[in-house]
Amino acid sequence: MKNIVVLISGNGSNLQAIIDACKQKRINGTLRAVFSNKADAFGLQRAREANIPAHALSADQFANRDAFDRELMQEIDAYAPDVVVLAGYMRILSPAFVAHYAGRLLNIHPSLLPKYPGLHTHRQVLENGDEEHGTSVHFVTDELDGGPVILQAKVPVFAGDSEEDITARVQAQEHAIYPLVVSWFVEGRLTMQEGGAWLDGLRLPPEGYAADE
Repeated sequence: MKNIVVLISGNGSNLQAIIDACKQKRINGTLRAVFSNKADAFGLQRAREANIPAHALSADQFANRDAFDRELMQEIDAYAPDVVVLAGYMRILSPAFVAHYAGRLLNIHPSLLPKYPGLHTHRQVLENGDEEHGTSVHFVTDELDGGPVILQAKVPVFAGDSEEDITARVQAQEHAIYPLVVSWFVEGRLTMQEGGAWLDGLRLPPEGYAADE
């Protein structure tokens, strides 16, 4: 069984989707530990309820980002992860951290990358009058929200939508596609090579895997 470690900062709804998928054997791996940079993150409670070791590491205990990430790497590596999954982890990672887990570090971002990297994606979609929005699972590289895309899910944007409406619509898709991508990784089907994402030996296009319509 492959070892999975998840990093969160908040509610942990994507973490819950991964916990459920492991329980239902949709992910053939073991969720070894959950780490948060916020001690009050509800996601830590989700982990404890599933009997998964839950750790909080606060940045204000460390002199700088590098020192924090060094300690975090050490604590993560105690669980010998095959893959590290960022599920709403809101800290920018140091290059050393990204390099250490290169090719086995996944993130989910609430936009159709390369559109809208960074924060407040739903607000930007509304302000720009977009008719389509979505979410992207990608490998993590040094470029913020810029690593190769593995899978995207699209949602419509309707007239009169609020940020809350769009958030709920996007999250429903996230809870479907993130466990799927984690399952591909632990089954050995998904890799990062030559700056791209590869699935079943084929390089994925820039927008990630597209199922035949």
